[in-house]
Amino acid sequence: MKRNNFYIDFHVLQTVPPSCVNRDDTGSPKTAVYGGVTRARVSSQAWKHAMRAMFSDLFEPEEVGTRTKRIVEMVAAEILKQNTGLDGKKAEKLAVNALKNAGFKLKDKDTVTEALFFISDAQVKALARLAASEETDKKQFQNALNAFPAIDIALFGRMAANDPSLNYDAAAQVAHSISTHKIQNEYDFFTAVDDKKPEDTEGAGHLGTTEFNSSTLYRYATVNVAELKRHLGKDTAKAVGGFAQAFLLSMPTGKQNSFANRTLPDAVYVSIRRDQPVNCAGAFEKPVIARSDGYLAQSQEQFVAYVTNLYQNFANAPEAAFSIGAPGVFDQIAEGMALQQLLERLENLAAAYAADSGEAV
Repeated sequence: MKRNNFYIDFHVLQTVPPSCVNRDDTGSPKTAVYGGVTRARVSSQAWKHAMRAMFSDLFEPEEVGTRTKRIVEMVAAEILKQNTGLDGKKAEKLAVNALKNAGFKLKDKDTVTEALFFISDAQVKALARLAASEETDKKQFQNALNAFPAIDIALFGRMAANDPSLNYDAAAQVAHSISTHKIQNEYDFFTAVDDKKPEDTEGAGHLGTTEFNSSTLYRYATVNVAELKRHLGKDTAKAVGGFAQAFLLSMPTGKQNSFANRTLPDAVYVSIRRDQPVNCAGAFEKPVIARSDGYLAQSQEQFVAYVTNLYQNFANAPEAAFSIGAPGVFDQIAEGMALQQLLERLENLAAAYAADSGEAV
């Protein structure tokens, strides 16, 4: 085991009322079969999108990236900021040349890239400076795209199919959330009334159905702090704190106006690991059976039993573990605290690790 490894694992139990948080291509709530039964599912992509939306409130604009095909516009606009004497056409031409030198393939009359690309504000500025100086060394343009990643680029990674040298390995992984129990989707039949219809007219102006379910979800994510440190340096602690807050408090917005289903976690378990990340979805391979007190209490008990067995037989116990909620249950495996205290502890641990060799938590 490498002592410079540093992983933060997040485990969340969260109840969600009737809702359609994440839809498939037919409009039905996403599901998965696990343990031989159908579970509610929220894709990792949906939750990461919600987290990135929250990042705009947690970080400064220049600290978060932009995923877009319209990089020509961004670079051209920055060229004009840096060189006010240029006209728009000249700036656009310089931007196009910069992107081609960086290895991008452009289409639609050189206005957009072939694929979405994740780019930081600092990288746009670096490209603009090179473009304005009419630099032709392609290596410098590629270096500009590799330096100064935004916090969310370092966390969630970047893939450039045309040039793997521009890729970033994600420092964070987010699992698909699944219900701890079996679910069965239900249908809501609804009608809409035409406010202007004559009084003697019968019937609704529109009829429809919406598919939904409700569940207690198990959510898991992990952050490789060593990888973050490599890319972000002194901003590592800020990235860890922002990721933790966004993962715990965000919610995908699917059908939000119809169901008002935004909830917060019921129980959180966070572990500091030096060996490897450990997803504990196996706690619910045997689906929870509802009792008179619902699914949550039994889910908490199954999780603690699973983690305890895991540490006794397979994995090293974490160097530190913290919990929110589930008093008397999660207290068996972690130090209980409030959310703000947890965020401060994680940021302090990450800051200490980023400041030195990371030999001790």
